[in-house]
Amino acid sequence: MTRVLAHALNTICTTNRWHFKLSSLYDASSDLMPQYIPRENFEGFNNRRISFILKTAFARQKQDVVILSHINLALIGLLIKLISPKTKVWLIAHGIEVWRPLSFHKRQLLKRSDMIICVSAFTKAQMYKWHKTNPAKCIVLNNALDPFMKVPTTFQKPAYLLDRYGITDTGPVLFTLTRLASTELYKGHDRVINAVAGLKHQFPGIKYVLAGKYDHDEGERVKQLIYAAGVTDQVILPGFIKEDELPDHFLMADVFVLPSKKEGFGIVFIEALACGLPVICGNADGSVDAIRNGELGTAINADNETELENCIASQLSEPLTLNKRKHLKDMCLQYFNEQTYMNTLQKLLTND
Repeated sequence: MTRVLAHALNTICTTNRWHFKLSSLYDASSDLMPQYIPRENFEGFNNRRISFILKTAFARQKQDVVILSHINLALIGLLIKLISPKTKVWLIAHGIEVWRPLSFHKRQLLKRSDMIICVSAFTKAQMYKWHKTNPAKCIVLNNALDPFMKVPTTFQKPAYLLDRYGITDTGPVLFTLTRLASTELYKGHDRVINAVAGLKHQFPGIKYVLAGKYDHDEGERVKQLIYAAGVTDQVILPGFIKEDELPDHFLMADVFVLPSKKEGFGIVFIEALACGLPVICGNADGSVDAIRNGELGTAINADNETELENCIASQLSEPLTLNKRKHLKDMCLQYFNEQTYMNTLQKLLTND
């Protein structure tokens, strides 16, 4: 999300002859991906917190607008407001990190921020529910597709992935891409595993590719679930997937399913849709923004395993035609393109 934001802001600032700089607390300067912003507009501090604070909060040149990409940068925002009260401080509000009680300095940032950019309507509602944040200074700006994502022009299943995973054309493929962490047991992949157990007789040859980096505890838990559900022949755990292979993984599948309950937005949903892949998500978080409240995908009660299984079965019973894939891709690109995202940012920056 930050890469896309940086690219959009850099484009806007270049066009308007404004100064732009991205400072990253956790990245090193060598981590820069130069297709997003020029090297001279980026500085990485490699987790050197004191240097980061000194060079951002106490910068010699006062900035007109400072955008904080996460609530964890609250201290920086408060210092900037203290030192330079005329500087506008904007906060990006994502998901679970703001859908809960916050520490004193984070609450103060919410009060002192000039604008809070919420990545979904759900997050905006949660800002008021949890923190009584003034709705007038909360605006919704959905995430956009990465402009450098390789969006497919054809929709054939990549033969090299089918060969890698031992998948044949005799059965459908479900795909999930998410971080599998023992501290984040809300993604819903365990319920998909159970659903596959119920669907394997109805759809012989079904495969479920559950991708994403996992820690030791979650890896062991998931493997035990797979064994207990009797789907060791159906579920594939490839682990981390390289970014340049992601579009091909979306092409390989027939349905993307992530019945999560705590997505701030869910960029992975629009990535799947941009590759023409139908989406099933949860209905109690920001995922519904990514599917345009049902226009582009199906939202279900993530806690209802029967509803999940029936929804997957319904999707798999309808042929995934070339026209359907193309329609999903075209609609996704219409709604979540970078130009629309930049236009909104431009209006915010110029108060239009």
